[in-house]
Amino acid sequence: MEIAHLEPDWAGERARGTQIGLEYELLYELDGTLLRVEVVGAAARTIELGDADFFDLGLSPLFNSLPVLRDGLLAAGPARDYVMTWVDVPSLTATRAEQRYTPLGGRVVRYASSGFTAEIEFDAEGFVLHYPGLARRVVAMHENPR
Repeated sequence: MEIAHLEPDWAGERARGTQIGLEYELLYELDGTLLRVEVVGAAARTIELGDADFFDLGLSPLFNSLPVLRDGLLAAGPARDYVMTWVDVPSLTATRAEQRYTPLGGRVVRYASSGFTAEIEFDAEGFVLHYPGLARRVVAMHENPR
């Protein structure tokens, strides 16, 4: 499960959130070119973006939204290649990762990296609705659950 906190006019530069996995709780804070991550009760790191295009935090659908939001990938178009600073969860190991985002139209983007592919569905604002095998948003961002 992931809970992400964003400003109403979010531009992909600042966010904070929590992931809860079977064996860990992870806190993160994205602040421009820095990503602070902490596995509660274990390790904490501050990671620099370096010359990468974006961060990609393992098991986080929010971070898959970053290229989609910046580059408007919701309509069909040519594939885009990115270099990511990929952060494994829960080890917090950071590595360089090449990723391809192919906009298929209908707010679906094919994500590919290291032989893995997934067709990710986004909402009209560019946030992940459904990432097969990883995540499905359960509450719309503007809904007020009672």
